[in-house]
Amino acid sequence: MKEKKKLSILLLISLIIGTAYLIYSAVYWSGTAGSGSTGAEQLGTSIAMALVTPHLICTLIAVIFNALGLFMRKRGFALTGAILYTVALVLFPVYFMFVIVEMILSYIGFAKMPKQ
Repeated sequence: MKEKKKLSILLLISLIIGTAYLIYSAVYWSGTAGSGSTGAEQLGTSIAMALVTPHLICTLIAVIFNALGLFMRKRGFALTGAILYTVALVLFPVYFMFVIVEMILSYIGFAKMPKQ
């Protein structure tokens, strides 16, 4: 009889937090995009969005790999997600508090996954 494997709670928590952060970012940055009344404010907003976009794209890809690692129960995907959370942190260190927990949980979740 085949033993049913359980989902990693740590990867699940990481996935939930990462998804919530992406939703928050989408709402925040979509509201900020056209809010400047002067040209200087709009320029500043554009520069800020250009700086944070690579971080958000990397976080989105990390969430996707996190979900793949969780639901397919593949260690490689879980590790890739953890590494991408780390890259997202390096790309925009000012927002480290939004990805540090997901990164740590993903690394621990990867380490606790059974080797196949």
